[in-house]
Amino acid sequence: MTDHELAGRLATEAGELLLKVRAELADADAADRKAAGDKRSHDFLMAALAEYRPADAVLSEEGADDKARLSAQRVWIVDPLDGTREFSELGREDWAVHVALWQAGELVAGAVALPAQGVTLATPTVAAPAAAPGAPRVVVSRTRPPAVALAVKDALGGTLVEMGSAGAKVASVVQGISDVYVHAGGQYEWDSAAPVAVARAAGLFTSRIDGSPLIYNQDDVSLPDLVVCRPELADAVLAVTAARS
Repeated sequence: MTDHELAGRLATEAGELLLKVRAELADADAADRKAAGDKRSHDFLMAALAEYRPADAVLSEEGADDKARLSAQRVWIVDPLDGTREFSELGREDWAVHVALWQAGELVAGAVALPAQGVTLATPTVAAPAAAPGAPRVVVSRTRPPAVALAVKDALGGTLVEMGSAGAKVASVVQGISDVYVHAGGQYEWDSAAPVAVARAAGLFTSRIDGSPLIYNQDDVSLPDLVVCRPELADAVLAVTAARS
């Protein structure tokens, strides 16, 4: 099984597990659903990676950070449940599972599963989004849209699309539901690694908000800002975001 195939398989299977957890705990408190989803997906991914790639290091949002990964050549960067809040709200589809592989300085494989949508986007081949229909659509958090994203919307004469998790937002650009995702409110490597790998495979532009490269497997796993957009919009987006970085 190639690394691309493994990333896609594990993201999909973790998503299927999360759907079962959601159904099993449909009558439980939202906090219990969140906790069970995080733990069971993390445990599944850790066990599967130990079985299929025992020599590789793993960085997971839900696990302890083993700094031995800093000297490893291959590190899986995973978010077992991206969008825990949305997962806990029965009926919402904007949550995801992220599985990415970093190797010798680069993201080389990745998958974003959108379990409630029955979709997994996985490298190496991801379809480019269809042509944009009109004014650029800027995807933002439904609760905390960052000021820089609103500034991009205004500068581009665009509209807003509200959505939950980071993975779902990046996937929406890949799927042609939106055109620009700008985040500047704080994230970590596992929030963007798999989505960025998938976005790049679809031919999208990715960077920090100042235009600098996104760098993974760092000692400090904070990676607080992100731009993902159609390549033809990159210059206009960065003209706004770089000035505010």
